[in-house]
Amino acid sequence: MTHTPHQLAEEFPEHLVKMRHLRETDGHFHRISKEYDEVNHRIHLGETDIEPCDDFHMADLRKRRLALKDEINGMLMRAEPLAKQEEA
Repeated sequence: MTHTPHQLAEEFPEHLVKMRHLRETDGHFHRISKEYDEVNHRIHLGETDIEPCDDFHMADLRKRRLALKDEINGMLMRAEPLAKQEEA
């Protein structure tokens, strides 16, 4: 098992501009991406034994992270493409 954090920028590198735009303009996207970061951080703390937790709790956290990642991916796929000047 690796202890590498699963940051959204690493998970969706091709959508960095779109994620930044959605965080600024879509309240729901902002909330779920913030929750993803918090859950991901708690998983990382547990995996590195900084804040150990039992296997059941870790499994629940991983399931929640996956559900959030799926929802984020869906929103990124449905989002309208940004104009070229916004990407620069």
